[in-house]
Amino acid sequence: MTEQETTLLIRRKLDLLLRTGKLLVESAADTNRVVRNMNRVAAYLGLPEDKLHMEVSYTMLMANLSDEAHSYSKFQKCTNHGVNMTAISEISKLSWRAIEHDYSLDRYEEELERIKNKQRNYRPWLVAICAGFACGGFCKLFGCDWVAFLFASICAFIGFNVRARCISFGINHYMSIAIAALVATCLAYFSSFTGLSSTPYHPLLACALFIVPGVPLINFVDDMIDNYIQVGITRAVNTGLILCSMAFGIVMAMRLLAMEDVVIDKKFSELSMVPHDSYYVYAIAAAISAMGFSMIFNIQRRLLWVVAVGGMLAVCTRNFVNFELGYGPVVGSFMGALVVSLIAVKAVHWFHVPNHVLTIPSVIPMIPGVLMYRSLFGLINMNGVVGEVTAVVFNGINASLIVICIALGVAVPNIFARRYIAKDRRKFLEEELQKRRERGKFIEW
Repeated sequence: MTEQETTLLIRRKLDLLLRTGKLLVESAADTNRVVRNMNRVAAYLGLPEDKLHMEVSYTMLMANLSDEAHSYSKFQKCTNHGVNMTAISEISKLSWRAIEHDYSLDRYEEELERIKNKQRNYRPWLVAICAGFACGGFCKLFGCDWVAFLFASICAFIGFNVRARCISFGINHYMSIAIAALVATCLAYFSSFTGLSSTPYHPLLACALFIVPGVPLINFVDDMIDNYIQVGITRAVNTGLILCSMAFGIVMAMRLLAMEDVVIDKKFSELSMVPHDSYYVYAIAAAISAMGFSMIFNIQRRLLWVVAVGGMLAVCTRNFVNFELGYGPVVGSFMGALVVSLIAVKAVHWFHVPNHVLTIPSVIPMIPGVLMYRSLFGLINMNGVVGEVTAVVFNGINASLIVICIALGVAVPNIFARRYIAKDRRKFLEEELQKRRERGKFIEW
């Protein structure tokens, strides 16, 4: 092989490596998973680990292959960020299959393109309906009746479609979120005048929660703990911008409609945080929310029931620790997420999917919507009365602590488990590479 042919071959391998990483980053994989999968693909491609240098960021991937005489570098831009759990699972499986079955570069590229261009598991109209029911499930968890559940679902369904339409028109991502939150909140406010529900204001709490950035938030915690500080900070900023856009849309709706701020704020402050329904009602609501978000995240159909069970476990564990044992919502939410994550550490081997595919949709129903809205409304309606700032800060800090504890409950068991699993995976990878060498299929640069 001439030097020019060698150069072209190496550049093609680097291109395949970075395209694999790009698909993972744009599908919302945590950075540790991106690096692990890219290292495994590099091993399949015959790129020596001691000569390969990679850098992963939220918007750019970089790879350099060099020795004493040569140096090859390539960059890959990452722009179309979303959540696609199926793509994350399939890339992981592809990296192992490529090694075990001696895929040619052409075969690997074909499989990679198939994953990239594969249609999502659920049609857009079905995702919109399930996103609506997911918010309805949230509303039920907050204590509404079934009529308010239906109103919240309809408002969220319309809001979800509005956001999708705005994005298809080329409107800025964050502005699309604000518009969707505005529309959903306005509709939820109008539904309170129907007189059909005994809890008319609850849909205002839940109608825009399909926007909640659960995956970026948990990935942010994962990345920070794994020492990927730069990527973690970027994910945190993105999460903050999404939440600010959502809050902006809700505030605009309140001001445009001239809502009765005092009345609504009073209603929200009176909402009970103590479960008044049976555990099975909360379990059903949690399952609906978990499955709805699973469809938004494009999880495989065969896993929907698994995620539903996870949502039931998370919410029921939280309520038990919070109210029966009296440890409060922060500890309760942490324990709910922890239980699901610990089970998922073992369940990933049963269902052959990454940990986050099972855990993130399961813990989303524990988002503290009531506290978030109390803090938001208190901030908007400040009139200089003594104690207003205290109430806003109290609710805001509690909501933030609960969200962080949910993320920690998901992340910590997975991170510790990876340290043990990584040794077995490394050993298995070396054995497979040795088999390839014996078959004469492994050619290292």
